[in-house]
This record gives sequence, structure tokens and C-alpha cells, in this order.
Amino acid sequence: MTVSPFVIERIYNAPADKVWQAITDPAKMKSWYFDLPGFKPEVGYEFEFYGGEEGGEQYQHLCKVTEVIPGKKLTYTWRYGKYPGNSFVTWELFPEGDKTRLQLTHAGLDTFPQDNKNFRRESFAQGWTEIIGTNLKAFLEQ
Repeated sequence: MTVSPFVIERIYNAPADKVWQAITDPAKMKSWYFDLPGFKPEVGYEFEFYGGEEGGEQYQHLCKVTEVIPGKKLTYTWRYGKYPGNSFVTWELFPEGDKTRLQLTHAGLDTFPQDNKNFRRESFAQGWTEIIGTNLKAFLEQ
């Protein structure tokens, strides 16, 4: 049984090119997302980082860019070292006048071990809500 992907949308008071820069420029990403030195929005580019609950286990994230439509769409795989499963994170930008609607889709969450609370849908919902609902919004609208 395939589980529907997690989808979250937010509208920012920022033009699409500024949002695109925020999600693809490593210097900008570092201030609201993760530190991904050398990140390139190019198909085949592989990157990794560590993340997890503050004070808790830090998980190695292994990612590979699979689709890029400059200024509009970025997709990469998202999996964990030492754990089974593979998922896809897609960022899509939709200009709406001087604002931008961002739709983030995280598909394949059900492929991760569900006996680990950090890999459950609720955990991803909480994380993405903070990342794009709070951190990215503050970065773009400061």
C-alpha cells in the first residue's frame, strides 16, 4: 500500500527568483535550512548533511538531485545512512504577482522504519512546518 505524500504550501511576500535563490544558494540555505557547502541545483549532484532533534540522535541524510527546472522546481532523493528507505523532496514555486507560493512535497515517507518516531509522518510534518513555515518565511521576509 502506497501512502500519499506529505504536502505543505506557503505563500511568501517575495518574488519567485528570491525564493529560488533561498532554496538553491548554499550561503543563503545555511541561514534557514542546513549547511550544504557547494550545493548545486544540478541533476546528479549528491550532498549529505546531519540533522535531527536538538540534543537527540543526528541522522546522516544522503541526497541526490534528480530534477531541476530553474526558477520553478527542484527535486532530490532523501534517505538516511544506516536505515532502509528512500524518499523524494520536491520544491515547486508558483509566482503570484509580487508573492510566491511554494509547494513542498515529501513522497515515500512510508519506506522508512516506522518503529522510529523520527521517521513517522507526524515528525516530518512538524519539521517541514518549522523549516518552510517559520525559518524560510523569516529569512525571505526579514
